[in-house]
Amino acid sequence: MATITAQMVKDLREKTGAGMMDCKKALVAVDGDEQKAVDWLRQKGMAKAATKSGRATAEGLVCVKTSSDGKTTALASLYCETDFVARGDKFQAEVDKIAQAVLDKDPKNIQALEDLLGDDVKQLIATVGENMKIGAFARHSKASDREALGHYIHSNGKIGVLVWAEFGKAENTTSEACKTLLRELAMQIAATNPMALDADGVDPKAIEREREVYIEKARAEGKPEQIINKIADGAVQKFKKSVCLLDQPYIRDDKKAVSEIVKEAAKALGDTVKVLGYQRIQLTAEE
Repeated sequence: MATITAQMVKDLREKTGAGMMDCKKALVAVDGDEQKAVDWLRQKGMAKAATKSGRATAEGLVCVKTSSDGKTTALASLYCETDFVARGDKFQAEVDKIAQAVLDKDPKNIQALEDLLGDDVKQLIATVGENMKIGAFARHSKASDREALGHYIHSNGKIGVLVWAEFGKAENTTSEACKTLLRELAMQIAATNPMALDADGVDPKAIEREREVYIEKARAEGKPEQIINKIADGAVQKFKKSVCLLDQPYIRDDKKAVSEIVKEAAKALGDTVKVLGYQRIQLTAEE
């Protein structure tokens, strides 16, 4: 009986895309012969994943999970090739499992998450017959009992948002008004994809790039040199309003800024509300 080493299992996995345990079973079954092990996996339908790895994954789902104590929420995404597969029970169960792993294990990057569930995904690829890949994920835990978490998954399942805010009074974090505000903020983020929470969070390089565009545009239009910088300043201010969440026009009433909606909610509660941050995931064909 041949000794099956970890390297043999690793090499077979890279060649076939099958799971580690399946590769080991295959090698044991054929007494360590790699080519026979490849055939064994193919016969079992477990070597399909590698042959599909180059196919485009433009469909999929984002899933959300919240801990039983409500202190942590996680988003996770899984790509596939077609909407038909994305709507299937097996695919939905897998993305649910991935979101649960993000919630429970707090992986630091995609590789860490793939180490946890990559084999499961490959097994599903073999079963379903479509390429899949784990996409972006996000996770946030409340820093105190005055912090509240909200989330939103868009109706097509391809956009997910987490948002969190701090209230002056802990009791208000469980109110319906709080839940409504955070959901509205999450929907705003899903719809507009802001670049930052406020102007302080905008990349200075993006601002400078915007300024240069309008300086050159004004010069091309023959504007007097002495007013070009003023024109560019105005354009930059408009840019910030369009990309900063709190400065954006509210999607349900564009006469109000999002910051006004937050202030109105705080006033209704007799409290203070500070939006602290958000994370947004969107499935795209380019990822």
